[in-house]
Amino acid sequence: MMNISEIENFLKTLENQNDNFGGFIGKKVIIRTYSAGVWYGELKKKSGREVILINARRMYFWSAAKSISLSGVAKYGIKGTSKICPRIESIWLEAIEILELSKKCINDLEGAPDVEAE
Repeated sequence: MMNISEIENFLKTLENQNDNFGGFIGKKVIIRTYSAGVWYGELKKKSGREVILINARRMYFWSAAKSISLSGVAKYGIKGTSKICPRIESIWLEAIEILELSKKCINDLEGAPDVEAE
C-alpha cells in the first residue's frame, strides 16, 4: 500500500507526462481541427483536446509531396501548389489529430511563401 507521499509523487508524475504529451510539447506539429482547418506550428500547451500553437500557420490548401493524406504531408512534405498562410504569434485550437513531422515537412512549411488573395 502506498503512503500519501508516494501517491502525491505518482500523481505529479502522471501530471508531468500529460503536460509534456509524450514529448510533443515544444515540437513543431500539424494539428487537424474540427472546424478551423489544418495548422502548423509549435505545440506550446495541451489540455484534453485543447491546444495552443505558437508561430502558427494555417495550411489553407495542402498537397502531399508523396501520398495523398495529411500523414503523407507529415512524412514527405508539401508540393509547391500548397497554400500556406502567414504566421501568427499564437492560436488556441480544438485538435482531433496531432502529427509529428519529418525534417523535410518542417523545412517545406517553414519555407513556404505566404499565400496571397487571388
